[in-house]
Amino acid sequence: MTASPPAATYSAAYWNQTGGQAWVELQGLMDGLNKSIEDVLVEAAFPGAGKAVVDVGCGAGATTLAMARRLGVGGESLGVDVSEALLDLARGRSEHEGLEGARFAVGDAQSLDMGEHRFDAAMSRFGVMFFSDFDAAFANIRRSVKPGGKLAFACWRRPADNPLAGAPMKAVAHLLPPQPTPDPDAPGRFAFADAARVRGILERSGWSDIAVEPLDAPTPISLEDLTTLSLRMGPLANALREQDEATGAKVREAVVRALEPYVEDGIIPMVAGCWLVTARA
Repeated sequence: MTASPPAATYSAAYWNQTGGQAWVELQGLMDGLNKSIEDVLVEAAFPGAGKAVVDVGCGAGATTLAMARRLGVGGESLGVDVSEALLDLARGRSEHEGLEGARFAVGDAQSLDMGEHRFDAAMSRFGVMFFSDFDAAFANIRRSVKPGGKLAFACWRRPADNPLAGAPMKAVAHLLPPQPTPDPDAPGRFAFADAARVRGILERSGWSDIAVEPLDAPTPISLEDLTTLSLRMGPLANALREQDEATGAKVREAVVRALEPYVEDGIIPMVAGCWLVTARA
């Protein structure tokens, strides 16, 4: 995947327009790539059959649906996201499977009224690093969870723990206008790279029994698919929007050349360097 763009990129408008549309079109690729993280997260967050879980920043619904299957009859798995486009896709997938326990709501979990002490657990796969006010967001999520209820989320560690994260952008820097350097503390993909920062946010927002453990998840991907993701989502996609076709073709060639050395037996054996964070309300 590509490095984190400026915080403004991750506005609701972005996820309802270019970013969300790209995800809708690449939903199968995104789900397959992140399946190993989904499995760990659902296991960590599972509160028991028939219980209720809120999935924060659920995107196209893969984790919400996985939890609904695990909860079974009588369970509730509520996916919350700011993107109508992604939630429309998620609802369609739920209806196709006949998962009555899977539901979806549009809104920002930082301020959305999700009910007080409604859920037995809250979870998120890469959906909690984009709030404008992290303390307020996690306090609001905690209010929605029953006392003693679970929190489990996966977030990215440092760019250095994800060595392919910045490779595409570095490879094409000479072809594009200078790009802004992301603020590591601003909302964005690597906003939670510092484990101490994550602990502080959770402590201030009322969570206890906090654990921040490394999660190195295998995310193998083909050269073609990683090239597509690099060009369609993230900072490189944003930079390319104002470029002509000739520049776009040169950028694609440069990205392929940069990624080719990582291919082994037809696959790039990428590993996602993440944190698995757990806590109690």
